[in-house]
Amino acid sequence: MCAEIIEQFQKCHVDHPILKFFGKCTDLKIKLDRCFREEKALKRKANFENSKKLKERLQAFRKESAEQSSEEKNFMQA
Repeated sequence: MCAEIIEQFQKCHVDHPILKFFGKCTDLKIKLDRCFREEKALKRKANFENSKKLKERLQAFRKESAEQSSEEKNFMQA
């Protein structure tokens, strides 16, 4: 997603080895930071959705396991 901006930023540093210290590549750096922030937000959202699904599966598994163990206890007592 940010690969194109990264390449432009690196090229700017190669093309302007002295001017990079005086703000020549600053605009690209700002774009790159924004792109990284957006990319991180997308990943965070996807991870959150995955964790919700995993949590639901885990709760269902625990509920099922609890039901089975209570049935086994009832069977053993009878």
